This record gives sequence, structure tokens and C-alpha cells, in this order.
Amino acid sequence: MHTPAITGTGVFTPEKFITNAELVTAFNAYVDLYNSENAEEIAAGNAVAKEYSSEEFILKASGIEQRFVIDKSGVLDPEVMHPLLRQRSDDEPSLMAEMGVDAALKALAQAGRKPTDVDLVICAASNMERAYPAIAIEIQQLLGVEGFAFDMNVACSSATFGIQAAADMVRSGSVRRALVVNPEICSAHLEWRDRDCHFIFGDVATATLIERAEDATGAYFQIKSTRCATEFSNNIRNNNGFLRRSRPSGTADRRDMQFMQNGRKVFKEVLPIVSAHIAAHMENENISATDLKRLWLHQANKTMNDFIGRKVLGRTPAPEEQPNILQDYANTSSAGSIIAFSKFSDDLADGDHGLICSFGAGYSVGSVVVQKHG
Repeated sequence: MHTPAITGTGVFTPEKFITNAELVTAFNAYVDLYNSENAEEIAAGNAVAKEYSSEEFILKASGIEQRFVIDKSGVLDPEVMHPLLRQRSDDEPSLMAEMGVDAALKALAQAGRKPTDVDLVICAASNMERAYPAIAIEIQQLLGVEGFAFDMNVACSSATFGIQAAADMVRSGSVRRALVVNPEICSAHLEWRDRDCHFIFGDVATATLIERAEDATGAYFQIKSTRCATEFSNNIRNNNGFLRRSRPSGTADRRDMQFMQNGRKVFKEVLPIVSAHIAAHMENENISATDLKRLWLHQANKTMNDFIGRKVLGRTPAPEEQPNILQDYANTSSAGSIIAFSKFSDDLADGDHGLICSFGAGYSVGSVVVQKHG
């Protein structure tokens, strides 16, 4: 048996971003259009007038200040309100693969590795650009990786579930090195016309290189253990499935075809599940709250993360103990906890313990206990 370790991470960040002010201006213009076009139905009581959004509402509800996006023009057009993603030809790299390759190369560079050193690519994300062939195999081909590749989808927990799968294969000896890639184009399955959620998501891609600790060329994070759990719930759902270029004919008014969530139920039900999951994982590893130097949590909502941090540590975490990237990136589904880990892990000392945790639709929750070496 071998000891799996994280030796490199990478983050692809789109060039375009949308501030809360820009988003509110576009959304409120859409509200004016909707209410004007449906004035008679609203007056007759057959339709409900839409309410304005505000920067204050968004910040209080989520802690988000901006989000990076692949396409800005479509989202901010009150008559469109979704990203306009060009349909690429079959001979071109897919958008997800292009993003994933960028993040993967950064992870490899940090670890001092080449694509030819990798045996496995897992593309783990909340929504795939197509049903098949697998995005992971396309990333594998673009990188020049031998071996094999496959896609995974466990919504916002895809990255941690992918890390568990990769770590298990490294530990068993079936692969020597694995890339877990998380290209998340969340803007394409968000319903930007819904005041309750129009601010939530952003786009990004992350990658994590996992290899045998004995092969590490520099500092690394030993993967001490992983733990995953799922429990079916409809409270977070997307019936459309794949990324859209434009609204499918006849489905423009089907609210259930894009991201939906019952926020109050999610808050009430998910927080106890995640807190208990982390506590049990730490107990199994004989790690106390005082031993845990850092929590890299799923970046969905600041209030949720603050609650989990207090439950796990038994007190309010210091900002450096539970870093947030939510204010800059918004919710990037499975990539969020990996962005936090990638940006806020270098300062840990040799022997320090940390925990990566993601949670979301399913319900699903995945946690990874790591220890810094070097």
C-alpha cells in the first residue's frame, strides 16, 4: 500500500467578471420588462409581479461581491439573461476541456511533473458539457496523458469524491499519479431571472494532482483519509442536465429546467449533516479541534460556512483558519473548496493538519483530512 498525497493544484479564472452592481442593474431592468409585458395578467391576479434585487440583499444573503463568468454579455442583457456560449465544432476542444487543461497544467507545474507522468484523469463537475464522449478523455488527449480517464458528477461534492477515488487508486497501486479536474461553468445552469438565486454562481476550473508521497519532489499534503456520504434530496435540483447555448424551444417558462433550490430547507437539513460528518471524520482520525489548523470549506454561502466552522472548532474561527474566496468567486460548485485550498495552504507548517470539505445536491458531503509535509 502507498501513501497518497496532494502535490500540486491549479486554478483557471475567466477574464470576465460581474460585480453585484452590474448584476442588479441588469436584473432590475429585466424585472421592469417582465412586469410591463405582463401588466394585465398581474393586475388580474393571474401573475405575480417580480421584485427588484439589490446589492445589500445579495451581500446579506450570500457574502458574494462578484463572480467570474465565461460570457458576460448574455447574462447582463435583460432580454437574454443567460450566457451566450458559442456552439463549437466537433473538431475544436470543448470549453470545459479547455478550462480543465489550463488548471491541470498549473497543477502539474507546481508539482514539477509533466503530463506524461500522469496515469489517470478524472473530470469531476456538477454539469458536463455533453453526455459523451467523456470530457475527462478529451482532457487526457489534449494533455497527452496515457492511461485512462472518466467523468464523475456528484454536484458540489464532485471534487472531494474525485479526490477519494484517485487517492484510493494511488493507495492501492493501480495508478501512480492522478489528476482530478473540476471545470465548472455554473453560469450556464443558473436561472439568472430568479431573484432568490440570480447572484449565486460563477465559473472557474480547478485541478489537483495526487501521487505517492514517496515520489513528491517538494512540499506536499499527505491524504490521511477521505470520507464521503450521500442522502437523496430534491431540495437542490437541475432538470436540464447539460450546459445550454440558448433556451430550448418551448421551455423558456419552465422554471424547473435550471438550477433550483429550497434554500431554507437546504440550510436546515444540510448543516447538521455536514457538521456531524466532519466531527465523525476527525474523531476517527484522532484529530481534535485544537489540532485542526485550517478548514477549506465548500464556498456556497458565508453564513453556512460560519455555522459549520463554529460547530467544528467549538468557537468562531479566525479568518485564516477558515478562508473564504466566496466574495470574489461566488459559488463555483465543486471547485470552491479547491480554490480555497490552492490559495490558502502554502503557509501551513510541517505536521499541520487541515480538512477539505464540500457539500451540496444529493445531498452529498465529502471530506479529506490532510497533513502538511515539508
